[in-house]
Amino acid sequence: MARMNMVQALNSAMDVMLARDPAVVLLGEDIGYFGGVFRVTDGLQRKYGAHRVIDTPIAEGGIVGAAIGMGVNGLRPVAEIQFADYIYPGYDQVVSELARLRYRSASAFHAPVTIRTPCGGGIRGGQTHSQSPEAVFAHVSGIKVVMPSNPYDAKGLLIASIEDEDPVVFFEPKRVYNGPFDGDPEKPATGWAEHPLGEVPDGHYTLPIGRAAVARAGNAATIVTYGTMVHVCIAAVEALGADVEVIDVRTLVPLDIDTLAASVSRTGRCLVAHEATRFAGFGAELSASIQEACFWSLEAPIARVAGWDTPYPHAFEWEYFPGKLRVMRALRALLEAA
Repeated sequence: MARMNMVQALNSAMDVMLARDPAVVLLGEDIGYFGGVFRVTDGLQRKYGAHRVIDTPIAEGGIVGAAIGMGVNGLRPVAEIQFADYIYPGYDQVVSELARLRYRSASAFHAPVTIRTPCGGGIRGGQTHSQSPEAVFAHVSGIKVVMPSNPYDAKGLLIASIEDEDPVVFFEPKRVYNGPFDGDPEKPATGWAEHPLGEVPDGHYTLPIGRAAVARAGNAATIVTYGTMVHVCIAAVEALGADVEVIDVRTLVPLDIDTLAASVSRTGRCLVAHEATRFAGFGAELSASIQEACFWSLEAPIARVAGWDTPYPHAFEWEYFPGKLRVMRALRALLEAA
């Protein structure tokens, strides 16, 4: 077992799969010679060659379209979109082609494509480098949507995504690329050597897509969250000294409603938290699904903490970000609700 941050764990996952399966190829902007903007693919082109780790033009529609063609013809492409904010030119390819290929061909064709992309704020990236568009993809039938919160999950889920026969959009919360984050804006975004990172096996392993995890056990209430917000919510719970369970959704589609419902039915109170815009965000689906499954067990209305319904601001990043203090306020109100 090696101690890795999420960047290293993701790199290890792709290294393992490139060595294990000659059908696996990587493609994306600056992923080869440069190793990616966040160095997630660092060293892989040198190790496996430019025909397996392919630098592409700045053309997200072309990247996704090429990956679909590769997938249909027997390869397992892993396409990187440099920032989730730039995925929209490729959205038509995802929705109109990739997500519907198996259905429209009656399973005659499929494309096992994984699309990796860093998402979320906390790095002073402003409105064009901080978006969290996971709900946009979760709405589309035919694709799976994954967002890990820690290095161990990141590697196991990425390998599972690459091996999956169906397309996966794999969101990587870049605020925790180099270590956990508790919601304090004064802490740096990189180089947190003082924080425990995570024990990650060196070789091949997978985690099941469609299975949530209990990140922190508790009995008084349940927080349902994912990505960066897992760390923020745990920090908020511990700062309050509350007996609250934190569930890491991990895979948004398929959603493990059984794990969520079991926790909320036991605790009777639920807070849903995510970084993305609140209105029509994925938290709305979580809230509705939990309410349907747990109505008779709820002792208070389901609460939500999320980003504001505005573009991600550059000057007011930490007012927008649903940090530890906002989670603490919402959790305190939930615990005190009659």
